[in-house]
Amino acid sequence: MELLPTIWFIAIAVLWTGYLFLEGFDLGVGMLMKLFARNNTERRVLLNTVGPVWDGNEVWLLTAGGATFAAFPLWYASLFSALYFPLLVVLVALIFRAVAFEYRGKMDTESWRTRWDWAIALGSFFAAFGVGAALALTTTGLPLNANGDRVGDWLSWFSGYAVLGGLAVVGFSLLHALAFLALKTDGDVRLRARRWFVRLLPVLLLPIAAWAVSVQFRNGEPWTWAAVILAVVAAVVAWLLARKGAEGRAFMAMGGFLLLGSASIFGAVFPVVLPSTLDPAFDLTVTSASSSDYTLGLMSIVAAVGLPLVIVYQAWTYWVFRRRVSADHIPAAHSFLPAIATKAFIRNG
Repeated sequence: MELLPTIWFIAIAVLWTGYLFLEGFDLGVGMLMKLFARNNTERRVLLNTVGPVWDGNEVWLLTAGGATFAAFPLWYASLFSALYFPLLVVLVALIFRAVAFEYRGKMDTESWRTRWDWAIALGSFFAAFGVGAALALTTTGLPLNANGDRVGDWLSWFSGYAVLGGLAVVGFSLLHALAFLALKTDGDVRLRARRWFVRLLPVLLLPIAAWAVSVQFRNGEPWTWAAVILAVVAAVVAWLLARKGAEGRAFMAMGGFLLLGSASIFGAVFPVVLPSTLDPAFDLTVTSASSSDYTLGLMSIVAAVGLPLVIVYQAWTYWVFRRRVSADHIPAAHSFLPAIATKAFIRNG
């Protein structure tokens, strides 16, 4: 197995893991806007926990997609063409979600806020579900022919594994968000988030556990099975720490669970980057789908310089906004639009 393609396969797995760790909790917070928050003040508390970081977290999605395009163009072409429709849904969901973050506070009316709250919640759900479905199909297979082209109609990607992957990322995001809210808020929101985390952990992690185990039964190695077992241990540790009120360590234990689970899944399918459900001979591998050594070498130099800068900048951002948020920190709501525009919206909307 060639060294540079293997290094970049690992790098892309790390980028997807970083995306799920960082974007996972703010997608979950978005869904909890309608599932958890009881009133407008609590919804504003939730928004303030992710307000300084959510757009920076999405950079990891762009980086993971860009790295796949540059390092493994055949993998990128086959995956994105076969999953054109679900990935389009993800894009639209992320757009609606981003617009809702910006527009929600522009007018102080209940109907205005409710519409954007639903945009945040549904946008977060469909984004998480679509990303999960795409990642699951990356590891379990798509109907690809010898040229790497999808066989079948626009719904040929839809399968039980797609649903399982979607539910896995949705469940993890919700649980990760509860751990994050317990860490980043104070007062009643903090206590309820911790209580929900402890109660729901065994349920919300079932889909991602089923995904990991199913991949192991298909392609698992002894070390990937060991990673699954350690991931279960990390989840138990997170549960115990949350019960004790150690929110920071519980949140990091969830990160350990994700890292070990991701390693078990990507490690089990290696060296295949995109399996074909039609014929194993049509599988795309790190060797057959990769760019030239020159391209990968140049990418490695750029990544060695740029990636540490991104990590340092994001770490600094989280440090600056490390304080807890509570309802006492939320000022009175007010409208940024002229009163005449508010009245016109209420009359017409």
